Parts: sequence; structure tokens; C-alpha cells
Amino acid sequence: MKNILLIVGHPDAESYNFALADAYEKGLAAGADAGAIRRLNIRDLNFNPNLQFGYRKRTELEPDLLAAWEDIQWADHLVWIYPVWWGSVPAIMKGFIDRVFLPGFVFRKHEGSKIKWDKLLNGKTARIIQTLDQPGWYYRLVYARPSYHAMKQLTMEFTGVRKVKATTIGPLRLSTPEWREKQLAKVKMIGAKDGQ
Repeated sequence: MKNILLIVGHPDAESYNFALADAYEKGLAAGADAGAIRRLNIRDLNFNPNLQFGYRKRTELEPDLLAAWEDIQWADHLVWIYPVWWGSVPAIMKGFIDRVFLPGFVFRKHEGSKIKWDKLLNGKTARIIQTLDQPGWYYRLVYARPSYHAMKQLTMEFTGVRKVKATTIGPLRLSTPEWREKQLAKVKMIGAKDGQ
């Protein structure tokens, strides 16, 4: 049984992203042991999202970030649920990644090398569930999915996470309640499959 950590990046607990996280978690619960599922709502954490000194000097991690880091280490499978805003992730989620995905935690540069590093999250897998206010095909063809590539290649794969699957849901803008229910059912089925 793999340990699964849901990480919700939307700052609004009443958002559709939270409904998607609930649906995914319900799907997981159908096939996974409850002790193998944890959920991290970034909005509920008490931390400064600003990497105040960059990498020049380590900013002390707040207790909530230390607990989040323990959850990330515990997990075999990371599930990121977030909206795409301005081609990227919400500021609170970006701040979370900046503060937790640190050198020495998730990667280690080779001494004297500019292009070699150790990937410290090897063995983990991930799923990205992202929402859009445009059709997924349009985001892919016109904009080349910048947030997807940043999360998959420059965050997950850079740190050793492999087999990163993605689910794109959009457009949310002008969508009907029936369409949204259909997407929730789809995500619940994905959760059930991931929990097997």
C-alpha cells in the first residue's frame, strides 16, 4: 500500500478545487487504507511564503512547514490540486514550494558542478490536477502549458519524482453545474484508481 499526500494549492476553501480534492479523497478512501492518506491544505498553514534571503541564508522553517516536510517524506505519491493563474500556480502554493523544496531537502548540487545534482525525492510518483478558465486543448496549443511543465519537469522531475500524471479540467468559467458534477465524478474515479 502506498502512502498518498494530497496538496491543495487554492487559497479559498470554498473553491471548486477543494471540491475536486474532496472527490479525489473519496475515491481514494474506497480502495486505500485511511492511514495511508493525508491531506495538506496550504491555505491552512501558518508560514511566510517569501523566501526572504533566497538561497544565500536559510530561513528558519515554521512548525507547519516542518510538519508538511515530514508528510512529503512520508508520501510515496504526491497529488497537487491547484488552479492555473496567469500561467502559473497561486502565490501561496509557489511560496510553499519555495520554502519547503530546498537544497539539501529535495536536491543537492554536486560540489564544483553547474549542471549536476542529486535528486532526493527518488522513488516517489505524482499526479497534477489543475483547473483552467480556458479549454485544456487551447492552453496546450497556444500557451504550451507553462504551469504543467514547471510543476512536472522543473519541480517534480528535478527532485526525482517520476511518473507524473496530469489531469486538466477546464474551462471552469461559464461551466454548468452538470459539467462540474461530471468532472467531480471523473476525479473521484481517478482517486479510486490511484488508491488501488
